[in-house]
Amino acid sequence: MFRPLFVFIGTRYTRAKRRNHFVSFISLTSMIGLALGVVVMIVVLSVMNGFDHEMRTRVLGMVPHATIESGEPISDWQSLAAKVQQNPQVVAVAPFTQMQGLLTNNGQVQKVLLNAVDPVQERKVSIIDNFMTQGKLDDLSPGSFGIVIGDKAATKLGVGLGDKLTFVAPEVTVTPAGMFPRMKRFTVVGIFHVGAGELDGYLGLTNLDDLARLHRWKPDQVQGLRLKFDDLFQAPRTAWNIAQDLGENHYYARDWTRTHGNLYQAIRMEKAMIGLLLLLIVAVAAFNIISTLVMVVNDKKGDIAILRTLGSTPGQIMAIFMVQGTVIGVVGTAIGAVVGMFAALNVSAAISALEGLIGHKFLNADVYFIDYLPSQLMAEDVLMVCGAALVLSFLATLYPAWRAARTQPAEALRYE
Repeated sequence: MFRPLFVFIGTRYTRAKRRNHFVSFISLTSMIGLALGVVVMIVVLSVMNGFDHEMRTRVLGMVPHATIESGEPISDWQSLAAKVQQNPQVVAVAPFTQMQGLLTNNGQVQKVLLNAVDPVQERKVSIIDNFMTQGKLDDLSPGSFGIVIGDKAATKLGVGLGDKLTFVAPEVTVTPAGMFPRMKRFTVVGIFHVGAGELDGYLGLTNLDDLARLHRWKPDQVQGLRLKFDDLFQAPRTAWNIAQDLGENHYYARDWTRTHGNLYQAIRMEKAMIGLLLLLIVAVAAFNIISTLVMVVNDKKGDIAILRTLGSTPGQIMAIFMVQGTVIGVVGTAIGAVVGMFAALNVSAAISALEGLIGHKFLNADVYFIDYLPSQLMAEDVLMVCGAALVLSFLATLYPAWRAARTQPAEALRYE
């Protein structure tokens, strides 16, 4: 019967007496500090989720989940692909051939990893079509020596659709006149923008037959097969098992963890460590409630003594101040959650607008693997942050409430 009364008293005690506005100010700052901690934690975790999502969808959507290769060129890749696709984890297979080299035009030089593909098969394992800004992948026809490059490389080389550029292979041709580098003219037939500096600057696509001729292979020979899995995190084990099943021909497997695994693991570790550090900020804000409640207990000693003389038990007195601290925690957490979710949903647009306003890019593609700030709000993160803030707020109320319950009426009323 008395529970609503104690809840009312505890809620009312979030404000001090009129003559002591400082205690009210401390309660407000505790609430604001907790809200800010929740906001920062939600926003930062959302940004880390965004990096994780962009890594999986963009970067790992462009690079192979795994490849099956051999020490020699593979002639009958269709038969090999049919064997590989018998594995239930394999979603799609496409042939590829690679060659590193340099692209040059008008004195400008750009290193490139030339990836030869079959445009029809490539769509099954890559999301390159989603990022084509000019031209199309189908323009990579056999014998045309067309090339698709990233917009960053195109800008550096100063080329556009239809322009010619020279590919310099890391090999030399021996002639009676001496040794000369192997070079081939390519025509730009497409430009893409992934948003990842590594891909936009250093990846080029051409036709399988064209690169086979540059390798001096037969037109139907390829370097290996690119695999796409249903679960990319199973790629290392599954690719190794596939290579073992094809072991009689000395095939070997590579997977994405060798090329981008360290980056992905770094993102995951950073999210965990930053989450822990930000949780400490929330904890500091939550434990400010201790000082607030201690001051309120000192301010309300007379009220506590009167309640005790009216028959309130120490447990009921303790409940009053636990309610007060919990109210501060709930209100601060609720405000922080609302503001944090709003900020997380708009932080990408806000940073982009700020970059345009000041003319400076915060994420340089030469340094970071993407050139924009992504954000992905996840319900489980919001619930985790709010739950942690509420638990810490509740724990912060225990000592001041216990201290209030030990107040002796005679001592408290002596100077009233």
